[in-house]
Amino acid sequence: MATAAKTRSVKFTYEDYLLFPEDGRRREIIDGELYNADIALGRSPSLKHQRTSANLLETLNAFVRPDGVGMIVQAPFDVVFPNENVVQPDLSFVSTARVSIIAKKCIQGPPDLIVEILAEETWRLDETIKRKLYERHGVPEYWIVDPELETVKVFRMTDQGYVRAAELSRESGDALSTPLLPGLAVPLADIFEQPPPFQLDFAGLPSYIVRHERDAHDPPRQRSRTHAG
Repeated sequence: MATAAKTRSVKFTYEDYLLFPEDGRRREIIDGELYNADIALGRSPSLKHQRTSANLLETLNAFVRPDGVGMIVQAPFDVVFPNENVVQPDLSFVSTARVSIIAKKCIQGPPDLIVEILAEETWRLDETIKRKLYERHGVPEYWIVDPELETVKVFRMTDQGYVRAAELSRESGDALSTPLLPGLAVPLADIFEQPPPFQLDFAGLPSYIVRHERDAHDPPRQRSRTHAG
């Protein structure tokens, strides 16, 4: 699912992007390639993905808003980089000093912080292609949040490019912090909340829904994920 939709040899542009129908599909253009067009309308993210996103948004907003240190922007909202690159990160932070880059329809240039929350269909894109894009365009900090493994990888910009500044886990009792937001300390246990146990009643449900739900409630597969940096 996280592969380029190579339907033509001509590179896609931001102008093409603006002409796409508003049909509920998430589309991104990176180096002229169209990504995520094959994720059909209705293929929603997992509950863990959505709860993790909501928890992070709530926590970051609670820290940022009282002192007016910046703005947190949630997907779907375009971030437009030079050279026809447009993406929709799960969360973006723009500091007050740079808030003028936020327009009505997009963020024009690199946010101070980008957060991507991994999903089964897109984790390779977030881990590799997007990480390289954000590094190339000078995003100061990039968090890769894995709701299945309950980990956060923090990439921070240096003169030599991104370095992996931290690799945190809920199991280790770690807390998330950043020099971009002095004083912020978010226990990962607050981000990766444990839902109460419940037993689904499959009676009367179509077989394809039963299979889908049982797969979703299986223990997470330990996918082999290699990370540069």
